[in-house]
Amino acid sequence: MAEEIQLVVFTLKHDDSICEYGVPITQVQEIIPMAKPTRLPQAPDFVEGIINLRGKIIPIIDLRKRFQMTATEVTSDTRSVVVEVAGQTVGIIVDQVSEVLRLPTESIEPPPVAIGGITAEYLTGVGKLEDRLLILLDMDKILTEQEQAELAGVGELE
Repeated sequence: MAEEIQLVVFTLKHDDSICEYGVPITQVQEIIPMAKPTRLPQAPDFVEGIINLRGKIIPIIDLRKRFQMTATEVTSDTRSVVVEVAGQTVGIIVDQVSEVLRLPTESIEPPPVAIGGITAEYLTGVGKLEDRLLILLDMDKILTEQEQAELAGVGELE
């Protein structure tokens, strides 16, 4: 039997197209409706603020801003995917969570140098599904070490 990874698949609209991304389900803690975060002074542009998730304060990151994509309006489909980034819990804003799927590891290609402005440093590969391509993200590399240190003081308050 072929080895598989289980992925949470979500979309980000980019210009006139929709890009699909996958994150290993083992890194996803939960998926929640988008809550309005409390802004933080002097936070990086892509940090929308913080929310209280059942007594735990977590930073919320706008993935489109992180990838230098055009911002879009929050809709009823917008979600925060709560993930573990280098040992820290953060929420990432996505346009829509579409599915959870199993992808055979043999269907994963190494990342190209750049995809639509997203540098290969964020990617673990590209998953091929019949007529679709999934951009597989490395959540531990979404933030630089300095950004992780800056956000470390934000969350973890219980």
